[in-house]
Parts: sequence; C-alpha cells; structure tokens
Amino acid sequence: MKLSQKEALFASEVVTRFELYNSLFLTLPFYRIKHTGTLLPFFTSHCEGGVKNRLAPEDIIESFFGQYEQYVQAEDRFDLLFRFIQYIERQVVLFDAIEDSAFNKTSKNEDAGSLPVLLQQAGSIPSMKAQIQKKLEEFSLRLVLTAHPTQFYPGSVLAIITDLTEALKDNNVSSIHELLQQLGKTPFFNKNKPTPVDEAVSLAWFLENVFYHVVSNLQKQIENEFEGPVSINPQLIELGFWPGGDRDGNPNVTSQSTKDVSEILREILFRCYYRDFKTLKRRITFRGIEEYMNRLQDLFYTNSFMRVEEPKDLQSEILENLEAIKTVLITSHDSLFLNTVDDLIRKVRLFGCYFASLDIRQDSRVLRKTHQACRKYLSTPFPEGYDELPEAEKVKQLPFEEADCPCDTLDDLSNDTLQTIRLMKNMQYAGGEKASHRFIISNCQQASDILQLMNLFMWSGWKKEDIHVDFVPLFETVQDLSAAAAVMESLYTHPFYKAHLERRGNKQVIMLGFSDSTKDGGYLMANWSIYKAKIELTTIARKSGIQLAFFDGRGGPPARGGGKTHKFYATMGQEIANDHIQLTIQGQTISSQYGSFDTAHYNIEQLINAGVVSSLDTHNDKDTLTSSEKALIDLMANESHHAFVSLREDPLFLKYLERFSPLKLLSQINISSRPVKRNSGAELKLEDLRAISFVTSWSQLKQNIPGFYGVGSALKKVKEKGDWEEVKRLYISSGQFKTMIDNCMMSMSKSDFRITAYLEKDREFGTFLKQLKDEYELTRDLILELTGTTVIMEQYPVERRSIALREKIILPLVTIQHYALQKLQSEDLDEAHIKIYNKLVIRTVYGIVNAGRNLA
Repeated sequence: MKLSQKEALFASEVVTRFELYNSLFLTLPFYRIKHTGTLLPFFTSHCEGGVKNRLAPEDIIESFFGQYEQYVQAEDRFDLLFRFIQYIERQVVLFDAIEDSAFNKTSKNEDAGSLPVLLQQAGSIPSMKAQIQKKLEEFSLRLVLTAHPTQFYPGSVLAIITDLTEALKDNNVSSIHELLQQLGKTPFFNKNKPTPVDEAVSLAWFLENVFYHVVSNLQKQIENEFEGPVSINPQLIELGFWPGGDRDGNPNVTSQSTKDVSEILREILFRCYYRDFKTLKRRITFRGIEEYMNRLQDLFYTNSFMRVEEPKDLQSEILENLEAIKTVLITSHDSLFLNTVDDLIRKVRLFGCYFASLDIRQDSRVLRKTHQACRKYLSTPFPEGYDELPEAEKVKQLPFEEADCPCDTLDDLSNDTLQTIRLMKNMQYAGGEKASHRFIISNCQQASDILQLMNLFMWSGWKKEDIHVDFVPLFETVQDLSAAAAVMESLYTHPFYKAHLERRGNKQVIMLGFSDSTKDGGYLMANWSIYKAKIELTTIARKSGIQLAFFDGRGGPPARGGGKTHKFYATMGQEIANDHIQLTIQGQTISSQYGSFDTAHYNIEQLINAGVVSSLDTHNDKDTLTSSEKALIDLMANESHHAFVSLREDPLFLKYLERFSPLKLLSQINISSRPVKRNSGAELKLEDLRAISFVTSWSQLKQNIPGFYGVGSALKKVKEKGDWEEVKRLYISSGQFKTMIDNCMMSMSKSDFRITAYLEKDREFGTFLKQLKDEYELTRDLILELTGTTVIMEQYPVERRSIALREKIILPLVTIQHYALQKLQSEDLDEAHIKIYNKLVIRTVYGIVNAGRNLA
C-alpha cells in the first residue's frame, strides 16, 4: 500500500533513524551489553510469536530460555531479564528523542491550523484582525504542572533526552554515541521515594529549560503581530504548579514543603534572570546606565544564590530599572541592544518573582474537619447543631467574623491547614498576588464547602476585604457534576461570596475532574457529564454576570489517551464559556508535548489558536449541539454508564485488577510522594483507589478499560433503536462528539487482549475476561463502522504508527511483567523468589508507562 507523504516522512525521519541509531547500542562498552543487544531481537520475536499464538507468559519465557543452554540456572535467567528491561528502557528514550528531533518536519503538514497562518490570514482582513486582537486582550492560557505519577524519567535522563534530541537534529554521530553511553550508565529510577520537594525540583527542570524560553518567545511573536503588549494580554500564557501545594490525599505535603517549593521556584527563576542579565551586561557597556545595572546585578545575584529572609516582591523595582536602561539606550545610544532589554522586560512581566502560581489543593472532608476543630475557639458561639443542619440552613447561618484561631492546639492536619492558609499571605508578599492565589477544594459537594473555607481564611489572619484568593471548587464524580450548577447558584446569590467575587473582578474558576468521574461512571458518561455541567454552569454564570473559566484535568475530555487537546477547545460551542483555557499537564504529557522547545512551542501555539478560533464566527455556531443531538448523546451516555457500573460492581472487578496487574505493587515504586490510595492503612476499596493508580493498572494490563468500556454498548443501543444514521451525522458535524470517539480510539490502540488470552479458560476469571474482550471488540467494530474506516486510528496514520512502534518495543516488558505476576501466583515460592518476581514487575512498569506517550 502506498504511504501518504506524511507517513513516508515519518518512516524516513523516525522509523529508519531509530533502526540506525538503535544499532549503536551493540557497540556500547558496558558489561555484557553486546550479548543483551544481540539476544533482544530474538527475545522480541519470540514474545511476538508467543502472544500471537495466545500462549501464557510463563510458557513464552520458559520456551525462550529452553533454546539456550547457558541459561539453565535461574540466576542467569533473572540476570538476562533485568538486562533486557534496562536495554528496552533506553530504547524508549532513543525513540522519544528521535521523534522529538523530527517534530518540526513530521508536524509541518498541520500548519494549516496554526496560529501564524491564522494571523497571516487576518492581516489582509482588518475586521478579522480586530476581532482576534479583542479576543487576545481578554484571553489567557494557563498550563498547570502536576506531580501525578504518569511518567518516570528523572531530571538527569530528561537532560540527556534534550541533548540527544539536539544531537539527532544535526546527525552528530559522535555526540549521539557519547550520549547513549551516558544513558547506559545513568540510573532510571530512585532508590528512595521522592518527597514533594523532590518532585517540585524535578518538574522545575521544565520551567527553567523549556517554559521560560517558549512562553516569552510566543508572547513576543504575538505582540509583534499587534504592535506591542498594550494591544494584547501582557500575560497571555500563565503557568501553574501543584507539587508542594497539592495535599489532597497526600500526607507528605505540609506547609513546610509548600514554603520550600515556593522558595525554590523563586530561586530558579532568578537564576534564569541572572543568566539573561549577564548577556545584557556583556552588551550594554555604555555610560548612563551604571546605577541601574548595578542595582539589577545585586537583585538578581542575591535572589539567585542566597536564601533571602522574608523575601518581597521585586517585580516593579526590576522593571523600573530595566525601563530606565531602555530610556537611556533610546535617547543616548541609538537604541543599541534594545531587543535584549525588551526580552528581559517581557520575561519579568510574565513570571514576576514567582515563576509559576503555586496552587493549594485539599479535600473538602479535611477542610470540614478543620472547620469543626476551630469553632470551639471562637469568641462568638457557632449555631447549635450546625453540622446536622440542612445545607440551605447552614449557608444561611454561617457567620463571617474575623478571629485568630490558635493553630498549635489543633490536631496535626487542622494545624497544617491553617498554617498553609497563613503561608499563602507570605507567598503573596514575596512574589506578588499570583505567587499563590488559588485554593482548590477537591470533592466539593456543596456551597458550604467553599464558604467554610473562607471562614478558615478569616480565622487565620486574613481580612475579609483583603482575601486576594480565588476559591476553586473541583467537581469530580458524576453525581457531583450533576449538582454543580445548583452549588454555584447558591454561591453567586450568597451576599458574602457575591461581595468577594466583586472584589475579584466577578471572575470564577471551576475545575471539573475527569479521572474520578471515569472511575465512577465510565468514559462516555464522564465526558458527557462534564459537557452538560459546563453548559449549566455557563448559563448560571452568565445570568449572574460572572466571567467563568473552566479548569480541565489533562487526563480528561481535552485529551483522553493522548488525543489532540487543541481540537477539544476549538469545538466548544457558544453554550460553554471558553474565554480562557486552563488545564493540568502531567507525567509523560509534559515530556512528550512540552519537553523540548519545538514541541512546547507548537502545542502551546495550537492551544492559543484553538482559543481564538472558538471565538470567531459566533453567528455560525456549528459546534453547539441541538436538543435532538443532546438527547442522542444522553441516551448513549446512560447506556454506557449502565454497562460500566455493571462491570464495576462485579465481585471479580477489583480482584482481577489486583491479581493480574501491578496494582498492589505500585506503592513500592519510588516515583511519587503520593500514596496509591486514600486511607492507606485500610483494606483496598475502589472508592479509595486513586484514579491515577486505577488507570495505570489497566494500562499495564494492556486493557484500557477506563478509555473505552461501555462505548460499544452505547453505540449498539442507538443502532438497534434505529438512530445509527443520526450518530454518523453527529460524528461528522460535532467536533466535541468526534473528539470523544477519536480519543476513545487512541486508548483502544494501546490495548492488546492477546496478552491475557491464556486466561480465557481460567475457571474463575475466564468469563470476566471474555466480558472485557467482547466489549472491546464490539466498540472497535462499531467505531470502525461509524467512522467509515478499516483499522483503528486510520485517520491519524502517523500517530497510529508511532503507537504501534512503541507497543512493539515494550512487548517484551509486558511479557516479562505478566510472567512475573503469573509466577507470583505459585504457592511454593520462597521469600527470595517472591522478592525477585516483585522486582521484575516493578522494573517493567517504568518502561511501559514511559512508552505510553505519543506526540498526538
């Protein structure tokens, strides 16, 4: 079959180069590496054959070793398996680096939807350019980096990937060879579990090495189109940060770690400023600027390399000195090196003295307990029996008086909550308001969850007129999403909250969680519940005169399974507030989509473009669903929900996941400070299992249940009902529905039920596995019919090829993992062998997760 131009380019720039440079591994001078590299292709081929024949992993591994006399001893076999794992991990890194190095070539065919093309078109249409400029005056994009453990590269490996990517761009074989040697000797995992501060330092690598440069470059690019920052939002792209601030279910995050992270972000930022300033100093050597340069030298150096006691916000002072230098250059020195000064001014405007806003997040149940613990210290008694009151009465009777609650008399968690609230004021003093101005309430279920938190602020030294904080409810479960509009209406009409919003410019941020709603109600219902909630919340906000911004979890509707995030935002429809785009990015999403200058620049540009495009053609609102289309999706969502809940309530559901996935061993992997589940000392329950662990376990099984289960049942229902043609038209006409289906296909493309085919005859789990597989095949067949294609992701051939190659690379890891899990079911294992098999499982998780990224 003839390849398209894009496929041919991917084949030459990525596939062929990977095969070429992969051969360099054979020459690396490491212990027995050559032997490993020689045997791995045979092992991979053996695994492929075994999986194709639906053999049990144990049979595949044992039959492979049966071919080699030197691997009779168990110790030798284990040694080779661990070396295979190490080798494959580095193959994944090489593939990442090659894809990144070819990004500008392989993605160029998508330029038709890029921001530069849009701005170029607008240049010849004054009315269109004015419309875009108006949008950019108000629009903002906020990317929030989280420490959720979905990618396992330490900072040292990320740095190697960056250098390797640059060497590959130049085809510098000597440098590539050296970097591969470095990669071979660099450990891929931590010996100890990281602290929240460790996680922050690791993620700050991206801030310092990628976002600092890309964000300012894009701001400059757009300002140049509209003749300066006065024409557009001077902080078009904002950065948020969760490590050290996100304490939801993570007892390791304390007020001290929050303080440490805040100081680290400041120091890293000032080091970036200081490097730029040294360049400035080498160029601007003229008279008349000595005083300003000396002051900047002092400010940048001191805050970069010394821990400043009681630091304060220096943004205005830095800008004053830079503007003074700029004036001298214009008036006395022919504007020499003015661009260099403007560049630093732009960065200081963008990042201030904080770099990224440190969000605080805590579960509503913890906040309720803290509120309860504090009430006994108030001088004015609280309403009697307050906790048992109905919600409407609670909201009515809540007093809003300032007080000083003594932290040290409270339990540890309540004490830390109040200490963190006090710390937010100090962080604002040190870095400006945006240093820490958002408190996110997880598991938010009622208006009192937010109003009681505001009480805690007033009991922790904040004056009610000076609470420069946005309170962000996070609605997560299907039930909470359905009640979200009523909760917000109660808040918008509450006198105290209404006054607070007026002081905040009548702006409200609402976060909608996808991962927990998926675990709760399945893929389609989670998507649809969020979409409906957005419409209802937008209606309420507009009626109340509130400017609403939605904050989306990256694992959710924007890009489930690695889909195209910008398409989600470009097809929102006029019923949904879309003046601002805010989303979390985590794990392999950061390294794959924002890990290099090229990929970050492209993906951020695409998101800005999506925000602008969605505001154009407001009179031709093709993306708003009609009532009949909504009814159709509602029918499918309910059928999907029924199928998923039936599966989830099966007594074998959690048992299957525990036995055949690494779920129980995830807590031993030193990649996150966060426990695998809430209530870590208790028996495992589905409701306590963290969504990341839930999704990771299914992906290790190569059965991405959270990404597709129930979709086939839903499509079958509407087809039997006679609505199939309407669904086909909906897929073509609705960008949102198309995004749901396309992202579902992305998840399905990473599934392979052949891995567990050996369980089909298992007495206990055979029927359960058949249920999973039947739904997969039903979903696959109906989606192919719906989309008019013959293979999953046929419309995205490059992404499909990328995923297929990654799956091929890691198939031996998946086989080894399931072999070890199978062996762990044996009753006659001694402690030593249990330890080895556990380690095999744990070590394979890293490579499988890391390979799960793609550039879609």
